[in-house]
Amino acid sequence: MKKRKLGGEFTYAGVIIFFITIALIIQIAVLIYDYIIQRTTDKALIAVLMLGVIAILAVLCTVVDVIRRRITIDRPVKKILTATERIAKGDFSVRLDIQSPYGRYSHYDVIMENINVLAAELGKSEVLKTDFIANVSHELKTPLSVLQNYAALLQDSGLDEETRQRYAKTLSRAAKRLSDLITNILKLNKLENQEIKPEFERFSLTEQLAQAALAFEEVIENKNLVLDCDLDDIQIVSAPSLLEIVWNNLLSNAIKFTEAGDIIGLSLKVKGGAAVVTVSDSGCGISKETGAHIFEKFYQGDTSHSGEGNGLGLPLVKKVIDILGGEISVASEVGKGSAFTIVLKGNVYA
Repeated sequence: MKKRKLGGEFTYAGVIIFFITIALIIQIAVLIYDYIIQRTTDKALIAVLMLGVIAILAVLCTVVDVIRRRITIDRPVKKILTATERIAKGDFSVRLDIQSPYGRYSHYDVIMENINVLAAELGKSEVLKTDFIANVSHELKTPLSVLQNYAALLQDSGLDEETRQRYAKTLSRAAKRLSDLITNILKLNKLENQEIKPEFERFSLTEQLAQAALAFEEVIENKNLVLDCDLDDIQIVSAPSLLEIVWNNLLSNAIKFTEAGDIIGLSLKVKGGAAVVTVSDSGCGISKETGAHIFEKFYQGDTSHSGEGNGLGLPLVKKVIDILGGEISVASEVGKGSAFTIVLKGNVYA
């Protein structure tokens, strides 16, 4: 937010006006006193008259001050209190109208502007929370429905063994998808609420990437894919447990979107003092429009593979990289595959 120039409670103009007002009141009192003593020498009468004059002037000053306070203090304070009460009750549509000209905000105007910004941000958060709950509910329904339906089908005593096995495998896949969804939701929630603190240590990034690739060896062989690795020997100081989430998700996506017989790439290089990891595939690729949303929760650009994921993998990756102070980018072309590049800065030892 831009810093506003304040002009309300304490300005040179305000001090001058206050000074002139006091001087004017004193001058009026002096003139009235001169007028009275020219017409009477009765000290008691003079004292009574001057007391009355002072009382009248004091009342006038009080009235003026009350009006000033109502306009400059009570009115904005009431607006602020009303707005904060509405926000406290969950109404984030509150917007306060600021009357002061641009660049001449009082402290109350700045508070009102901050409340407008706060209400807008809370409104966005509320929309995101509502969308998140709706998406979670939607994602939970699919595997739960599969579990329900196939559990009922398995109760048929007339099923042959082959059909029973097929149903059991479908149940197993649905249960795994449900488990993965819940696990990712919990991880993402903990990361966003900073419940997972990165534990930094020096370790071999080369070894970690190699182990991550080996974990998918069976899947890669079963799908008849080619894994092209080009890993330099690099050690870094980072959080290995969090980086495992990154490599597992990126490799899983590469395998998912690559057709049988095609190539998956995994490289590790040092560039400009940073460790640069690239995970590439020769799959369907993504459009520029899709690429702008892939790190959003539950967003799935390629719905033909929606049954294999839950749209939380890349948001998890992005969150981890942000926490570790790294950078992530994607280069992709429809029909020619995608390449995700992670840049990890800091202590890198080649």
